[in-house]
This record gives sequence, C-alpha cells and structure tokens, in this order.
Amino acid sequence: MKKLILTLLFASTFFVSCEEDTTADVSRVTYYPEITVLGDETMFVPKGGTFNDPGAVATAGGESIPFVVSAEGVYRGETTLNTNVADEYTVKYTATNADGFKVSGVRKVIVYVTGDLVNSIEGVYVATTKRNGSFLPSSQGSSLNMKYIFVWKNTDGTYGVSDAFGGWYAIGRRLGLNYATQGGLINAVSIPGNQFTFPGAPGNLTNPGFGGTAELTGLTVDPALKKLVLNSHWLAPPATNYNFEVTLIQEQL
Repeated sequence: MKKLILTLLFASTFFVSCEEDTTADVSRVTYYPEITVLGDETMFVPKGGTFNDPGAVATAGGESIPFVVSAEGVYRGETTLNTNVADEYTVKYTATNADGFKVSGVRKVIVYVTGDLVNSIEGVYVATTKRNGSFLPSSQGSSLNMKYIFVWKNTDGTYGVSDAFGGWYAIGRRLGLNYATQGGLINAVSIPGNQFTFPGAPGNLTNPGFGGTAELTGLTVDPALKKLVLNSHWLAPPATNYNFEVTLIQEQL
C-alpha cells in the first residue's frame, strides 16, 4: 500500500495600494519510501569467506528508488563488513525519497570461526546464565538460550568474549549493547587441561549501563559437549556483589 503525506498550502489574499495579489491553491503529494530486505534476517559467513549479499528492494509510490548499504562490527570496531575479522555485523540498507524522507532495513551478518575446543575456544555460543545461582525472573525477561555470545581470538593469542555477564542484561533483559560487559580477556595456558588466566588488573571490566567493576574469574571447557562454563564477578553500585555463571553451548556452523 502506498504511504503518503498530503501537504496543502492554502490560498491567501493580500491588499497592497488597492491592488489584489492572490496565491493559487497548491497541493503536493510525497510518497514515503519503503524497503524490503531480501534473504535471511541473519546470515553466517565463515572467517575468510565471501558474503553474498541478497540485497534489498526500495520503492516510493510503487516506483523503484536507489538505496545505500553500510555495515559495522558490533564488538570489534570494524567500520565495514570485514570477513577476515570474526564478529557480529549490522548491515543497513537505507533509501531516501525525493523529499528527504528516509527508511532503513537491517540484516545481521555473523562472521565466525568454530574452534574444536581442544586447540581453540573460538565460536558462536548460545548462553544460559545464572546470577548468584538464579536465573533471570520471568517478569524481567529470560536468561535461557540467549543468542549469541561470541568468543574470538585476538592477534596476541588471547581470546575475547563479547559479554562477560553472558547476555544477562543486554540480551536477557533486552537492554541492548550498552549493557554488555565487553573487554574481558582469556589466556589459554592449556585448553585440554582447563588452565586459563585472565589478563588485566582485577576490576578492569565495567558494565557501561550500570557502572561498577567486574572481572573474569574462571573458565572450564568440555569439548565432548561443545560447552564452556564462564564465571565472572561484578561489584555493582551501591556495593552489591554479583557472581555470574554462564553456560555456553557452541553452535556447530
């Protein structure tokens, strides 16, 4: 269905030096742009692979109009879709009509590496999280089977995790990216031996939305079950102690 705005400029009559000057009735119709993103809402691309963009269709008043495409990484700072950097990317398709009205559609593109959990813990994970031993109350959301938490390998050999709290606030409570506790580092001394250290001074992490200081405190790996269990601690204002236990099940992509 065509969406439109109808703007009417009404006639006005002015009298100057006994001369009449009248504007004619003027009306203008502008059609809102509409955009349809083609293909899947979420697409997965292996690291180093090729993203074959299904694209989008943009129209205004039933006629095709151009659109522009932009992309950025969610967790690792990329300003384009870089298939050599594992991350979640937001791809945006934006169309503008002749009168400057804009509309956008988005697609999520996940560039991934699936580690074997013997030599690498990289991967895309579904998280189930407890805080101080309890799941998120249903009145606030759900901390079960949250999609997704990402683990990637940094250039220095350490691993990064997209949210040290396992999505409790950002995904479970649907508060968004500003409530993800990013920046946690994991050093794998021995993955088969479950020996890990967590570089950085204690309290080097924070939750941007709530503040406080946080740190990763433990990690165990079960390659047979494709499972990680990640632990973290948060001292949240005003002096509330929270411990998170995050069970991560690796997606087999």
